[in-house]
Amino acid sequence: MIYDVIIVGGGVAGLMAAIEIKKESPVKKVAVITKGNLFKSNSSLASGGINAVLDQTNTQGINKHIQDTLKGAYGLAEKKSVEYMCQRAGGIIQKLTSYGVVFDKDEEGNIAQRSFGGGSEQRTCFVGDKTGSAITAALIKKAKTVGVEYLVNNFVMNITQLDKRVSGIVCLRRFDSSVMVYPAKAVILAGGGYSGIYRGFSTNAADYTGDCLAIALRAGLSLKDMEFVQFHPTGLAKTSYLVSEAARGEGGYLVNSDGDRFVDELDTRDVVAQAISEQINNGKKVYIDLRHLSSEHIETKLPSLYKAAFMQAGVDISKELLQIKPVAHYTMGGIEASMTTTDIKGLFVCGECGANGVHGANRLGGNSLLEGAVFGELAGQKALKFIDSKEYLPIDYNIVVKDQRWVDHIFDQETTKNFNAMRISLGKTLFEHVGISRTQKSLQIASDYLRYLRRESSTLHTMDKSRNNNVELIAILELRNALEVSEAIVLSAMKRQESRGAHFRGDFPKQNEAMKKHIVLKELKPQLFKVWEEDTGLLSKLRRFLSH
Repeated sequence: MIYDVIIVGGGVAGLMAAIEIKKESPVKKVAVITKGNLFKSNSSLASGGINAVLDQTNTQGINKHIQDTLKGAYGLAEKKSVEYMCQRAGGIIQKLTSYGVVFDKDEEGNIAQRSFGGGSEQRTCFVGDKTGSAITAALIKKAKTVGVEYLVNNFVMNITQLDKRVSGIVCLRRFDSSVMVYPAKAVILAGGGYSGIYRGFSTNAADYTGDCLAIALRAGLSLKDMEFVQFHPTGLAKTSYLVSEAARGEGGYLVNSDGDRFVDELDTRDVVAQAISEQINNGKKVYIDLRHLSSEHIETKLPSLYKAAFMQAGVDISKELLQIKPVAHYTMGGIEASMTTTDIKGLFVCGECGANGVHGANRLGGNSLLEGAVFGELAGQKALKFIDSKEYLPIDYNIVVKDQRWVDHIFDQETTKNFNAMRISLGKTLFEHVGISRTQKSLQIASDYLRYLRRESSTLHTMDKSRNNNVELIAILELRNALEVSEAIVLSAMKRQESRGAHFRGDFPKQNEAMKKHIVLKELKPQLFKVWEEDTGLLSKLRRFLSH
C-alpha cells in the first residue's frame, strides 16, 4: 500500500497527528502503524491527568504553567517549545472534549482539576485515575471515524530516504515474518520512549525498547538528552505497577516503616524518587498512606488503584498501607528535533520518542499527555503542509534487502542462547548501575556488560523456525534496539559529570553550570546493518558528542 503520510505509533501523539491530517484533508491516505495491539500504548497507561490552564485568556495562569515547566526542566528546556505547549493546552482540552473525552467535573459542572507534582496551581484535568486510557480510546474511535487506516502488528525496522528526504518505511509483518515496504510522502515517528529496557523495574511494558530511536540513529539522525530517565516515585513494590501521581494529588502521604513522612509528596518527581530511594537504601520500607481519605473519595477518584492494589498486593488502600518503590517510567531524551521537524525532509517526530525541548532534565507530572497531544497535532499540521505538491520518491531497496537478509539469518541458524534471560539481565543491570543514582564506576560496569551483551546478541537465532507470529524474532530485534539505546544512555550519563534533574551522579552530586547544555549523540560509520549482515559480533561504533 502507498500512503501520503504514515504515523509510527498509536498513542496520543500519533493519533492526534493522524486525525489532524484527515480532518484537514480527507482525501489524503493516512495510516497508523503499531507493532502490537492498537489499544496498548504508554499513553493508555498514563493515569493521573493532563495539564492545562482552561481559560485561554488567563495569561497569568499560563505564565505560571510555563514557569513551572521551565523550573522543573533544570535549565535545559527550550522556552519556545514550552511556551507553545502551555499556550496551546486549553485549546487541546477543548479539542479532546469535542473528540469524545469526558473529563471529570466539579460541583458546578466545570472540568475538575487536581494538584500534581511541581505545579504551583491545580491545573491537571483527569478522568478518575484512567485519564490516558480514556483519551486514547476516544482518539482511536475518532481516527477511525475520519478514515485513518490502522496497520497493526507491524514492526518497523527502518525508514528509507533519498537525498535526505523520506520515501517510506520498511516493516516486518508479524503474522508471516515478511519484510514489507510502505512508500509515503511523509513519515511521523511517534513510537514512545525507552524506559521499558529497564525490564522488571519499569512501569512500561517490556516491548517499549526505543525502537524509533534506534531507527533514527540508523537513518543518520541524532539523539539528545538520553541520560535523563525519569523514575516515577511510586510503583508497587512487588510488581512495578504504576501508582499514579493522582494518589498524591488527592492527598496521599508517603511514609517510611517508622511512620514518618520524609518528603513533600508534591515536589518534582526527581526529588521525591531520590528521597524514597534514600529511605530504601537505609533499610526502610516506604508506603503510600491513603487511610485518611474516605472510602467514597478513593472509589471515586482512584478506582483503578483501589482494584490494582487489592488484586496485585492484597491491600485494601482505604484501610492499609501500600508498599511502593521508584521505577523507570518516562524518558526525556529522544530524537533531536526542532519542535517536530528533523534533519530529514518529510520526517517528523512527536511524543515521548522526540526531544523537542519541553521537558529538559525532568518532566512535570501531567505534562506528558499534554506534550503528546500538542505536538502530535503540530506534527500532523506540518506533515500535511509538507506533502502538498510533493511526489513519491523511489525506495532504496538496498535497505530492504539487508533487512530481509537479517531476518533470514535469525531464522536460518541454531542457537543455545536465551534471549529472554538477556533482556531481563539488561533491565536489572540498568536499574542497578544506570538507575536513580549513577557513578563513573557503576556506568563503566554497565558499559562493560553492554559490550558483552552486544557480542552475545549477534549469535541469537530463533529456536522456533515457524514464520507465523514468531515472537522470538521480534524479541531478538527488540533486544538489538534496546542495546543500541542503552549504549546511548550510558555514554551520555558518563559525559554529564554533574547532577541535574533526573540524572544524579553520586560522584558529582552538585549541579555544574558549565554543563547547562545538551549532550547529543550521532552514529558514525560503519553502519549498524553492515555489521549485522556480516555477523561480526561486537558492534564497534564510533560516537561523537556535540554540546550546545
